[in-house]
Amino acid sequence: MTTPVDGSKAAVQDTVPEATNGGAALPADLQDERLIASHGLGGAVSAFTARLRTGDLGSVPVVVGLVIIWAVFQISNSNFLSSRNLVNLTLQTTSVGVIAIGIVLVLLLGEIDLSVGSVSGLAAAVLGVTFVNEGWPLVLSLVAGAGLGLVIGLFYAALYNRFGVPSFVITLAGLLGFLGLQLLVLGKEGSLNLPFDSALVGFATRSFLSPALAYGLIAVVVAVYVLTRLRGRGARAAAGLSAAPTSMIAIKAGALALVLLVPVLVLNGDRGVSSMFVLFLVLVVATDFAIRRTRWGRSVMAVGGNVEAARRAGINVRFIYLSVFAACSTFAAVGGLLAAARLVAVNQSSGGADTNLNAIAAAVIGGTSLFGGRGSAYSALLGALVIMSISNGLALLSLDSSVRYMVTAGVLLVAVTIDSLSRRSRQAHGRA
Repeated sequence: MTTPVDGSKAAVQDTVPEATNGGAALPADLQDERLIASHGLGGAVSAFTARLRTGDLGSVPVVVGLVIIWAVFQISNSNFLSSRNLVNLTLQTTSVGVIAIGIVLVLLLGEIDLSVGSVSGLAAAVLGVTFVNEGWPLVLSLVAGAGLGLVIGLFYAALYNRFGVPSFVITLAGLLGFLGLQLLVLGKEGSLNLPFDSALVGFATRSFLSPALAYGLIAVVVAVYVLTRLRGRGARAAAGLSAAPTSMIAIKAGALALVLLVPVLVLNGDRGVSSMFVLFLVLVVATDFAIRRTRWGRSVMAVGGNVEAARRAGINVRFIYLSVFAACSTFAAVGGLLAAARLVAVNQSSGGADTNLNAIAAAVIGGTSLFGGRGSAYSALLGALVIMSISNGLALLSLDSSVRYMVTAGVLLVAVTIDSLSRRSRQAHGRA
């Protein structure tokens, strides 16, 4: 199965004659590559606008929405974009964002997991009871919490693959069942405080990169990006394929450096970049690499696009479901562990309240399609920033949670509507 990718035949027709291959039009992505190779920056702009016209919006809506949200809150309260508040925002975003990475994966299959909140709370409860009450080593407690998430995901996949039970029903049962198990694990006390001097709490609350290290990491990231792009360009040129000009690589590298440098400059105005947030970014990048650059990731996108076509193409569909459900629950457990570390406590409400809402909404608002087969790990990052920006901004304005729920619901509804409309547009242009 071929997964739709960026590009548009219409754009190429507007700018250069349509490329053909034996009388048949080339795929839109190849037309984009040739357009960029021959026209450089102008070709990239033409390809980008063409994708927008055909409904391939990517991350544009969420980025525009995030800018609007930040502008509104900054106008309402001048402290919103202060260094101190943005550092707090990164800390608040991490646990929800990690859980949202798992949601992105199941949504790519066209499935859902409604139990991520309960799984995260149960993992936090296991951490608290084993580490505080039972005196286990911290590493062992962390492994137990994350491992429990893995086992839960494997259990979900077994039910789905063996009996065909819809993921909605399986995970809804898990939401209720694991919430009850969380209460049972915590016992009558119902609340445990984690040692403030423990390495886990220190990592989540007091560990920040030094300015020199933060800037050094930016330099490394940009250098790796440039070297990777140049290597890919050389390989394509050697194979006689169209390749982006070096000027485009330089422009993209400069844009990447700017996108990374500005936030770091602002965050260094206070405590700096949180180590926990860096961990979240590493997980996002690693997951995105797995989705876009590995056989497993291409199989996930194929199954999400058309499961029967993927099966006939020889993809082990059962294994894909198994791995994705396992990964989702594991991410949920890790998110719960990080949330407990940041709050320095575990209680009966851990993973409850709006954890499910925030994680699922973050994935959808970030640009992952509910229809499967389209999305990116960066959806978790962007969506979590939107969700937590709303929560953070309304808190600064001293507005209660009722307003936050209604605003979040409105943003989620807009995101789903945009997804539905863009899907119709892609279908009309033959790119769904």
